Amino acid sequence: MKIYKTLKDKFIELYGEHESSAISFLLLEKHCGLGMTDVVMGKDECLDNGTVAELYRMAERIANGEPVQYVLGKADFCGHTFNVAPGVLIPRPETEELMEWICQDYTDTVNKQSLRLLDIGTGSGCIAISLARRLCGAKVEAWDISETALRIAEKNAEIIGAEVVFRQRDVLAPLFEMDMTCRYSAIVSNPPYICEEERTGMERNVLEHEPSTALFVPDNDPLLFYRAIAEKATKMLYPGGALYFEINSRFSLETADLMRTFGFTQIETKRDFMNKERMIKGIFKGGE
Repeated sequence: MKIYKTLKDKFIELYGEHESSAISFLLLEKHCGLGMTDVVMGKDECLDNGTVAELYRMAERIANGEPVQYVLGKADFCGHTFNVAPGVLIPRPETEELMEWICQDYTDTVNKQSLRLLDIGTGSGCIAISLARRLCGAKVEAWDISETALRIAEKNAEIIGAEVVFRQRDVLAPLFEMDMTCRYSAIVSNPPYICEEERTGMERNVLEHEPSTALFVPDNDPLLFYRAIAEKATKMLYPGGALYFEINSRFSLETADLMRTFGFTQIETKRDFMNKERMIKGIFKGGE
């Protein structure tokens, strides 16, 4: 376990004991194909000099605060490996829980071909692609304002084997500038929701490397994206269609109230694995 221990020692000051161990195992698994059992058996000491040198170069980047997912260029989400780069948000475990909620709601739909799903702010495409794979036959569309994100998402869909239509859209654009002719069974979004004032409590590897446009909103308007998406959802959902959000737990009540003002009912929130209110769902009864 010599190489593993060397890697772990490089990370421990920045990440602590548990996370340093996890990062070291992840590097050896993803870059060298070594599982935990292999490392315990000492197979990391059999790596060739070139591989070891590359591992140490990657370790230096991580020790300097770069997220391991960007160093590897990959992140796991819902059983698939997604390409990631600094232009897209790294998929989080709590977002997996949001995706699972949607799948649970629609798994028993007899005619999956009748489902039309929209993911707003798709980033790496993790939600849209996972939905397309799990709800086979559903028509899935995904929006993002970033060309970089869309290129990465399209490549991920190709590699993973998912049919998703990607479009460049700015959800903050006025309604009259957008095509509102499509109708969807459900809309999901994990929009920016962290207030600028919360920066001080965040980790350096997130602040210095992940795209701020995918993370932060003004302190004086924390529901900026929720308001824009909820308004547009009233023009795009079928009657009885669902709107799902990942949310800032600080504003769960405010988000629920906002959705009600746009005609959403049956508001339901769910807690994530950290016991924080992190997801919300509402049903739109109006429609057009």
